[in-house]
Amino acid sequence: MGIELQNHKSHQTEAGPAEEPLSQWLINTPEPPSMWQELVGYVRTNVFSNKNHRRNKKKNSSPNQVYSCLKSVFPILSWGRQYKLNLFKKDLMAGLTLASLCIPQSIGYANLAGLDPEYGLYTSVVPPLIYSTMGSSRELAIGPVAVVSLLLSSMVRDLQDPVIDPIAYRKIVFTVTFFAGAFQAIFGLFRLGFLVDFLSHAALVGFMAGAAIVIGLQQLKGLFGLSHFTNKTDVVSVLSSVFHSLHHPWQPLNFVIGSSFLIFILLTRFIGKRNKKLFWIPAMAPLISVILATLIVYLTNAETRGVKIVKHIKPGFNQPSVNQLQFNSPHLGQIVKIGLVSAIIALTEAIAVGRSFATIKGYRLDGNKEMMAMGFMNIAGSLTSCYVATGSFSRTAVNFSAGCETVVSNIVMAITVMISLEVLTRFLYFTPTAILASIILSALPGLIDISGALHIWKLDKLDFLVLIAAFFGVLFASVEIGLLLAVGISFARIMLSSIRPNIEALGRLSKTDIFGDVNQYPMAIKTPGLLTLRISSPLLCFANANFIRDRILNSVQEVEEEEKEQEDKKEKVIQVVILDISCVIGVDTSGVVALEDLHQELASNDIRLVIASPRWRVLHKLKRAKLEEKMKKENIFMTVGEAVDIYVRTRSTSQDMC
Repeated sequence: MGIELQNHKSHQTEAGPAEEPLSQWLINTPEPPSMWQELVGYVRTNVFSNKNHRRNKKKNSSPNQVYSCLKSVFPILSWGRQYKLNLFKKDLMAGLTLASLCIPQSIGYANLAGLDPEYGLYTSVVPPLIYSTMGSSRELAIGPVAVVSLLLSSMVRDLQDPVIDPIAYRKIVFTVTFFAGAFQAIFGLFRLGFLVDFLSHAALVGFMAGAAIVIGLQQLKGLFGLSHFTNKTDVVSVLSSVFHSLHHPWQPLNFVIGSSFLIFILLTRFIGKRNKKLFWIPAMAPLISVILATLIVYLTNAETRGVKIVKHIKPGFNQPSVNQLQFNSPHLGQIVKIGLVSAIIALTEAIAVGRSFATIKGYRLDGNKEMMAMGFMNIAGSLTSCYVATGSFSRTAVNFSAGCETVVSNIVMAITVMISLEVLTRFLYFTPTAILASIILSALPGLIDISGALHIWKLDKLDFLVLIAAFFGVLFASVEIGLLLAVGISFARIMLSSIRPNIEALGRLSKTDIFGDVNQYPMAIKTPGLLTLRISSPLLCFANANFIRDRILNSVQEVEEEEKEQEDKKEKVIQVVILDISCVIGVDTSGVVALEDLHQELASNDIRLVIASPRWRVLHKLKRAKLEEKMKKENIFMTVGEAVDIYVRTRSTSQDMC
């Protein structure tokens, strides 16, 4: 190290100024990898390679390598070997508690999705079992959820009415589920999780709140026992349908049963929140409500007095549905689109819920493994009469509160639901639809995050605009429109910030080598004769190149006019413009042309353009365009501080010579 320092000092003494080596290092950097090399490297690293597999490749024999790969795909092989009886006791209680909530909710959500009740129960059997072997979350409870059920019913109804042809409708739903699973698996396989992030947190909060209100309004059909009701999901159509339906004959007993048990469920939830040890009371309340309501209807023959009941639920386990997938459907394009939207919504909800509980437990959730697990569980579900499943917030909260330790609680829940399909379906014949509506209504407050919306309002008004767009889009138009509005506004915000980036004037903070925005740091010191500007955009491209060039020229003109007015100078105030492009990570042809035009414009006014802190790929583009030769290599510096110091030293030297 000492020899290197001595060589460095001697090099400075012989070669000239100390700053020259830095500039030479910058100019002589090697070429960055090409786009094709980056793509091949990305695929090799993220798709066909596994870090643990590479690490153990030299140590392990061939059978162990296969086992290591299997463990990376099926995490149950890792933690299953250390699984003990005391953990199973906790998972057993959590799974049974989870099943008591899952059974009534699954029946209600199947009704919301426009399917027969047994399909909701099917969806609570196969997907949880598949997820248990592949998922990385310990608490996530898998099954049907309200938002995805609403999404499917609202979008698939445009292709096929379930009332007119329920079989054709069901086939489309299974096909949508297959494509949803395929997209999720592809996202995980190619590490494309960033696609899920297109639906921002603000958009998700607004979407969930709007969907909750729409779901709640649709449950008025079951709560009042209405026969005439709209298939549309916007609030105007639903409320109009409710008001028109009330003019037709309806039986108030449906409302009495539904509202009574809704009050009971909400009361038990209040008790559970007041005393965390009594978490099992609100978890058991929906199942208790179903049992009591069914007994009341059965013993009093209430169905003869107008109380609407579930009627037949097909007993038995999941039926194969491979032959029901419609790959030759004339609506295949729309089916694929619905599958993609369902995949993103399901992934966003599940990963958000899973990460929140993983943070509480102190472990990291692997997003790519989650996408793979959900993809394969939905593909398997589509082949076994299930519709799109994902992680449920309400059931995951119950699973967590019940003390689950691993995903074995999902296995216990699935086995319990499987037994219920064989044993309890005859009993559920007399279950009133009003009680299913009340169970769904009781779960909706958890989807409306008022405190989260207020926090977004305080934090970022543009994010709140995205939230409002998603909320009102779902409420007054449709689920698709709400999502499109939210994503569209989010993209518009990104585009505006890219097309109209800030150009910041910089000054040196006293006694440091740090240069900061003079608006943020009014105490920053400006160097006379210098104008230091920073482009606060990651891209210098066709969309913003001319804007940035004009803003820089305008800044030069404004500063010169201000200085001349204040000091009454006639000579040129600015001699050098230092352009800090450290934030710019990409430049295209338009960006290079804009820099050339800027250089020529400033040179015509006897102003020297200096570029500081260029990134590797940006500098490579400037070299290819030979802009660094036109500007001269000595006008490109590694840091802003280096450029300023050289200018000050050169100016003081010239003054001494004079």
